[in-house]
Amino acid sequence: MTEMFTPFSPSALAKLPKTTRTPRYLRADEIPDAEPDEHGNMPTVRDYHAINSVNQNVRVPRKIATPVRVEGKVWFANERTWISYLSMSILIGTLAVALFNASRDDVARYFAYFYALVSVGILIYGYVLYQHRITKIRSRDPGHFDAIVGPVVISALLFFAVLANFIVRGACPASRPFATVD
Repeated sequence: MTEMFTPFSPSALAKLPKTTRTPRYLRADEIPDAEPDEHGNMPTVRDYHAINSVNQNVRVPRKIATPVRVEGKVWFANERTWISYLSMSILIGTLAVALFNASRDDVARYFAYFYALVSVGILIYGYVLYQHRITKIRSRDPGHFDAIVGPVVISALLFFAVLANFIVRGACPASRPFATVD
């Protein structure tokens, strides 16, 4: 009795109409529908290269030309990334100016120059990345928008600049502001 009410029971499937559908598409890449060989194995891609003639019943999906619409969040994400590079550049530039104005010796001024160069480098890198991504978005390029090397290089430069600053300040007692030299 329960077999009557299940949708995939043999009796329910037997009541479905037997319709044959005509193929909607023809394949253009000259790869026929695969049929197993005498051992029951399906052919591999290697076997398709030897095909010279194509059966007319080969199906190919039809390509429908539709306009590709880029969502607003893609544009805003790119602008948000540019603004974060800009804010980081301004922050490090502010650090460089403060270090330059508060420096009493040449070592601190050299570090201020280095921080200023890093700040300008971040600004240029962020702008170039922004323009590159805008170009890819406008051309609707489906490629990756990842930039893995740039943030790693920026982080490494800042890490080694701060490390060198601490090493120089710790190794040279005359450069410490409140140290007394005997």
